[in-house]
Amino acid sequence: MRAGLRTALLCRTPEQAEQLGRDRHNERYLPAVELPRELRVRALSDGREALLRSDLVFLAVPSKTLPEALAELSRLGVSQRAGVVSLAKGLVPPDGLSASLALEAIYGSQRVACVGGPSHAREMVESGAGLVCASRSEALAHGVAEAFQRAGVVCEVSDDPVGVELAGVAKNVAAVAVGATQAQGLNAAGMAAADIFLEVLSLAAASGGHARTFVGRAGTGDLVATALAPTSRNRTAGELLAEGVPAQEIPERVGQAVEALETVRLLAHALERQGLDAPVITALAHLIEGSMPLDDWVALVRAKQPPPARFSRPSTWWARLKAWFRRR
Repeated sequence: MRAGLRTALLCRTPEQAEQLGRDRHNERYLPAVELPRELRVRALSDGREALLRSDLVFLAVPSKTLPEALAELSRLGVSQRAGVVSLAKGLVPPDGLSASLALEAIYGSQRVACVGGPSHAREMVESGAGLVCASRSEALAHGVAEAFQRAGVVCEVSDDPVGVELAGVAKNVAAVAVGATQAQGLNAAGMAAADIFLEVLSLAAASGGHARTFVGRAGTGDLVATALAPTSRNRTAGELLAEGVPAQEIPERVGQAVEALETVRLLAHALERQGLDAPVITALAHLIEGSMPLDDWVALVRAKQPPPARFSRPSTWWARLKAWFRRR
């Protein structure tokens, strides 16, 4: 990455670009946060030159609209040297693919990265965040991390894009479950979140992801940030479900898209296709679609008994340590 790299923000419509270019802030989502003067604002339809000159292209779109965004990028063209970076924390319809897999099908694994981790927008602007950039390309992961670090934002690197993306999915789905359950007790909310993480972890493992990613910033770190945020859309969506608000009315009540509501259904289907047992996520999908009463959802969470634990044989390092003590 080069110092003084020029950046551009490409908006979906000319009207959005005109308003942001004039006001220099997003009144709806981040009022009073001024866009840098160096940032050029353009409509996506006018962004061909910017895309062809870019080293990095960040896709900050809901995962359900990613196919449309990719079609538009294909029409406009992207530089052959550019890395394409997903900021989505959901699954791509209709098959429930992670965003990076959808991108890799077009651009190849060495040009694709994703970003996860606790990144509440306003706090990120004011005091930073704890991002994780994952890619199968070490050079690309470090390049993206360097771009954030130069802006004063902590960003670590990972070679596990599948794990980072599915950990982000897990935290969003778990936040909905916490919101739907916490009025019935904090213990039930904790059980629901833990069970969802385990079920998504099984999908990650089947897809080549790593368990360690789920206990890092991209997983549990992001969950804590989302669960504690007073303006968390996903937790609020769960609370509204518990109040009996239909899922289709929740985005209007929240004032923003709530990606996790759609993600739960896609995630349940993805787990089913893999032949993986996921009773809590499947039940949450039924709760969202209105076919399962809240009391039945809570009862399932409270009563679910995990499979019996296996006592594993001591690991090699432990055996060597005991042998060392015996020799002394």
